[in-house]
Amino acid sequence: MIDLRSDTVTKPTVGMRRAMVEANVGDDVFGEDPTALALQERIASLLGHETGLFVPSGTMCNQIALKVHTEPGDEIICEEDCHIVNYETGAIGALSGANVRTLRGTRGVLSAAQIEEAVRKGYYWEPRTRVLSLENTHNKAGGTIWPLETMTGAVQAAREHGLTCHLDGARLWNASVASGVALRTWASLFDTVSVCLSKGLGTPVGSVLVGSRDVIAKAHRFRKMFGGGMRQVGILAAAGLYALDHNVERLADDHANARRLAKGLSAMSRVRINADTVQTNIVMFDVEGGDAIDIVDRCRERGVAFVPFGPHTIRATTHLDVSASDIDEALSLVEPVLSA
Repeated sequence: MIDLRSDTVTKPTVGMRRAMVEANVGDDVFGEDPTALALQERIASLLGHETGLFVPSGTMCNQIALKVHTEPGDEIICEEDCHIVNYETGAIGALSGANVRTLRGTRGVLSAAQIEEAVRKGYYWEPRTRVLSLENTHNKAGGTIWPLETMTGAVQAAREHGLTCHLDGARLWNASVASGVALRTWASLFDTVSVCLSKGLGTPVGSVLVGSRDVIAKAHRFRKMFGGGMRQVGILAAAGLYALDHNVERLADDHANARRLAKGLSAMSRVRINADTVQTNIVMFDVEGGDAIDIVDRCRERGVAFVPFGPHTIRATTHLDVSASDIDEALSLVEPVLSA
């Protein structure tokens, strides 16, 4: 099976497994796991923040940040197709009691003017606008990278109204490699940033939240409250350190494979895709004359796994377990379905 469902399906490499086996560990709930501490500080340094916190998942990472930044009844501004709204099981309402104000972006990107208009005026009968949360790269928009100037303007607009800013940077590694913009250049705009280790970097589990020492101290408490306090977590953190050394720059290969896939798909008669819009490792395409779930099932029967992302929209994601030759084989296998 050529699995293009997500970059979360990767298996740890031999070198990563060895690093995990040999990890120096301690009880992380007591703050005594040296490998977890090393990972947190290294990622915080890369992103230009004071410190970090290792957590089990990207969802927990985002939700801890939003919990720190809000009180029940506060409002969070975000783009309508973002991950925290669509793929985190309503956690903002359940865990933080916060309201969400969604804005329609252009391929996941919002303007400063939109944010200015969305900020509440301060009447006591309105929710208080407290947080701007953005996503880079933007998953549902097809791995879109925010233009740095646009993101800077959006954050500045939020700051002018006293808002706290959070970045869901699950695939910020991809944005940095593809754009050439340093991680800390993106991340320094925000009060908190979440980055995922188990997507493009290929670890089995984990994300890291970075911010100021005061913010992360609060986040540490909420991590425990949400059930994310783990013990000898250095076994997992070691995979993250290995990934930082070996799997960041190679993301360019995933991006090239995504473009290769998009170009091949564009030649198939039922596929509607603009291959020039593929920026990172996510390929979104529409299929004429069929239901996406049915199409995905038929492709899987032929040995290629995609994910349905709408009535006629399908997502494919490249990753370190998929080579250029795998992409060529996948195109050959699905061509009878997508050109019939």
